[in-house]
Amino acid sequence: MINGDEKIVDLMGATIAQGGQQVDAADTETRKFFQQLCHYPHHVLRTTYEYFHEDLLYIVENWRNQSLLHELSSRNISDLEKYRDLERNRKTWARYFLQEIFGRGREAVISLWVSLHVLRKDYGSPSLDAVLEELIYREIQNHHKKHLYEKTENLIENKPPRCNQEEESFPFCTRYVTLIIVSTHHFRERSENELIATGARHEKYVRIKHHELQRISPNKMFRWCHRSRLVPHMVLVSGVPGVGKTTLMQKIVYDWVKGDLYQRFSFVFFFKFRELNQWDKVSLEILILHHYPYLWPQLENILQDPEKLLFIFDGLDESNQTMDFTSRHLCSDPKQPERCGHIVVSLVRKSLLNGCSVLMTSRPTRLASMDCNVFQRMVEISGFFTEERKIYFDNFFRDPELAEKAFTYVRQNDTLYTFCYLPSYCWIICTVLSRSFQTTSSDQQVSLLPRTVTQLFAIFVANILSNHSPEKSGAQKLLQSIGWMAEHGVMNHTIIFDDRDLESFHVDNKSKLLSSFLMESEEPVSYSFLHLTVQEFFSAFVHYADYSPEKLQKSLEKAKSYPDGRGEMFLRFLCGLSDATTRSLLTGYLDTQAAQASREVIMWLKNFITGGGEEEEEEKEGGERLEAGEEEEEERLEESENKKQLLRAFFYLFETRNKVLVQESLQSHRTLDLSDVPLSALDCTVLSFIMECCSHIEGLRLSGCSIDPEGLERLAPGLHNLRYLRLGNNNLPDSSCVPLASVIRNNPDLKILVLSGNSLPGPDLSVLLEALSGLRRLEMLHLGSNDLPDTSCVPLASVIRNNPDLKILVLSGNRLAGPDLSVLLEALSGLRRLEGLYLRDNGFSKEEKEEI
Repeated sequence: MINGDEKIVDLMGATIAQGGQQVDAADTETRKFFQQLCHYPHHVLRTTYEYFHEDLLYIVENWRNQSLLHELSSRNISDLEKYRDLERNRKTWARYFLQEIFGRGREAVISLWVSLHVLRKDYGSPSLDAVLEELIYREIQNHHKKHLYEKTENLIENKPPRCNQEEESFPFCTRYVTLIIVSTHHFRERSENELIATGARHEKYVRIKHHELQRISPNKMFRWCHRSRLVPHMVLVSGVPGVGKTTLMQKIVYDWVKGDLYQRFSFVFFFKFRELNQWDKVSLEILILHHYPYLWPQLENILQDPEKLLFIFDGLDESNQTMDFTSRHLCSDPKQPERCGHIVVSLVRKSLLNGCSVLMTSRPTRLASMDCNVFQRMVEISGFFTEERKIYFDNFFRDPELAEKAFTYVRQNDTLYTFCYLPSYCWIICTVLSRSFQTTSSDQQVSLLPRTVTQLFAIFVANILSNHSPEKSGAQKLLQSIGWMAEHGVMNHTIIFDDRDLESFHVDNKSKLLSSFLMESEEPVSYSFLHLTVQEFFSAFVHYADYSPEKLQKSLEKAKSYPDGRGEMFLRFLCGLSDATTRSLLTGYLDTQAAQASREVIMWLKNFITGGGEEEEEEKEGGERLEAGEEEEEERLEESENKKQLLRAFFYLFETRNKVLVQESLQSHRTLDLSDVPLSALDCTVLSFIMECCSHIEGLRLSGCSIDPEGLERLAPGLHNLRYLRLGNNNLPDSSCVPLASVIRNNPDLKILVLSGNSLPGPDLSVLLEALSGLRRLEMLHLGSNDLPDTSCVPLASVIRNNPDLKILVLSGNRLAGPDLSVLLEALSGLRRLEGLYLRDNGFSKEEKEEI
């Protein structure tokens, strides 16, 4: 065996230099080869020897033995005379000889390789030439892997707001949590804020991941794709900021280096688009050598085998070059200087290094305006599901009890928990909570625990500031300058800044505090905020730190007008900071007129709600909508937009936590209509808060909102004092019956209830029907198209008897035919004011129809 305790490299070098046929000082090639072997770690030298064993066996078997033994003797490899006299067949001799050399250890193995290298000049052998060339190739490959390993072995987390501001690094095995990747094209249609849009969809992903979405593990991204019906070479990975695109790429490179992933690739080249922005024109070869200069001796040979190459390009959205994947102008020569974007497109289009593979990442916003059909597989990183979130918290906190405490707190806060699908949000939340839970005073601890996203980021920034001791005036000046730069970036879709931007906004790049909020990249020097949402927070905070009525009004109108949602988080933060308690977390860094800024934001918010469309004062009890002509279609679209605007306003109000403001803003509303607007579980949390604040609201229309059971559970506690409730066409399952029953019991004066178009039959249906039996003032009840069974007739009869003033009853599209139907019909005969009864499509027999 090759022993790690053998003589060190210097001693071996001296030994070789002492031999009768020393490595000539002028023989640079052989000396480099020797030094290469000496730098091999023990395990690499062993596995290399094992890898080439069969080749060496063939070479030695057909070699001039005396020349080889003489060369080895000159290198102080003693006791070789016995091999001269052994009379065995050459194959047995070769096998025994190689086993002996291997058993003598590291020095003997290196001496054998060097001896063969020297002798090849005098005794040519194609087999030996091939082995030695491959050995050199493997050395460059090992050098490359070592280089990549050093860059990827640790997961870096930037400057958490603890006592010190040093970067913290963690081995992947202790901090990395598996990201969920699904095959999808839905990001192509996105036009709203990326983080909000994906956060709203994440619960839906959880529900459909097992059948509608194909979940893909990283090791399968270059395996057979059923959508494109081929093995893909070009793969596109989409994901919102902070979801883990760069981390995933780092993990892929790390696993390749370790031998756990994509071993069919001999070389992996990892580039970041933001680093490619420095190049005007450059060849692919120069680009590779700029990042991996040690490859120059073999690069031409490496590029001759493109099937074994994987190019990773991270952050397409950060590229300043046009990327047209449909372009006809392509390049094919890796030595020819071209624009970087042109090189990337040519690699993807296979005109350059045809056969290579490309893995590219981007935010959805950049992809929405591009033709990406050239990619044979498009996937999206969905981030964390519940189990991965829990693992992240467990990994972050060294104390299991503290991890459980933090996760429980976040799990009970729907707003914070929804955004935990993002690893970056998990990091920020865990960082804030780790500081909060360290507080000794229980009263102070409660004040430090965030309840809204605005409070989360306010505490995050406050913690960082508290760990610095510069004068507050200096810190405030820096916050103002980076704030205005952040706002400019949000309004113009800019997340990468350079020295010119810092100079333009008077940002002091020598400030030690700056590195707590901005990350700096080299080659070329560029800056970005720790996370897009940190940038969005500062874009709002600056209006309280450096108040200007003109700038505030201009920004409010601009942010409101963007159809792509880029200003949405800005507006939420702006409204959240209007709350004095939240703002007080950053006392000392605010403008003297911050309170005036708050008043202006509140006034804008009230006007925003008032402009959301006329409110319908009374619930209409019957009648079908007319067929929509062009005018009516326009009205319908306008009505839909007004509803969405109202929902946006609810989020702004939610961030303020100002119940009085909510009541004042919605005092003219008696009914809220969000019908046909899809509502996520988080939307339902916000709506529940609004309803809790507004006891005067009597009606709620939520038909066709795609509400799921979790959303209904979040909504239920806020529903009270209702007289009208429409929840039709939501496809609610049986499990929704329990929260529905709770809603009904909390609203004894309910007059109109619409539950048609759901799927309520099941073991919990009886709970719902029992709650309905407790009502006394129902005038309209819609339970059509629910597949209600015959056994429902008896409890329905109880509901009817308890509500003799029922005017309209819709039971169409169920399965009420059966022996209990007569009980229902008997109860119906007692109604005094019945105006409409709908019982069709219930499978009634001819006799039952006659009875009806």
